Amino acid sequence: MDLLERLLGHDAWTTGRLLDQARVLDEAGLDQPFDLGWRTVRATLAHIVGNMEVWTDLMSGVPPREGPGDRVGLDELARRLGVVGPQLAALACRMQAEGRLDDTWVDVLDVPPRRKSFGGGIAHVITHSMHHRAQLIHMLRVLGVPDVEEGDVLGWERRVVRGGAWDVGGEA
Repeated sequence: MDLLERLLGHDAWTTGRLLDQARVLDEAGLDQPFDLGWRTVRATLAHIVGNMEVWTDLMSGVPPREGPGDRVGLDELARRLGVVGPQLAALACRMQAEGRLDDTWVDVLDVPPRRKSFGGGIAHVITHSMHHRAQLIHMLRVLGVPDVEEGDVLGWERRVVRGGAWDVGGEA
């Protein structure tokens, strides 16, 4: 497993794990306002998944899919994460295998549209997700969710990667 596969596997798994841990919350807990980031657990999860979708679509040269919206349920977010995680991983691994991480694509959502590198876009998605997962970890802990996932790569590797056979599109 190379560094990119490791980062992508950790990113999708940890987001999914926090989404699963949020299932103990009722609707009020999912929508409890906080004074940080996207303000609620639900909105933060929707933002993370929606961001993965938009950037994957933009880098793939297809029109961005419609975002999950503010009132989306956790089952729908889990479904969407299960689709976009492997899509992002396949795109990233293909760009790396083809030696194209420094090649550029056009971000048509920028005004005016701008060229960005595939490597920069992929790194942005991964670091963006971690930034918002840190906010989510704080929210879940304050809401009393037990044993909230810490989200570090070494913990993921110790718990999930079995004999180095991790597949970035799913479990080994």
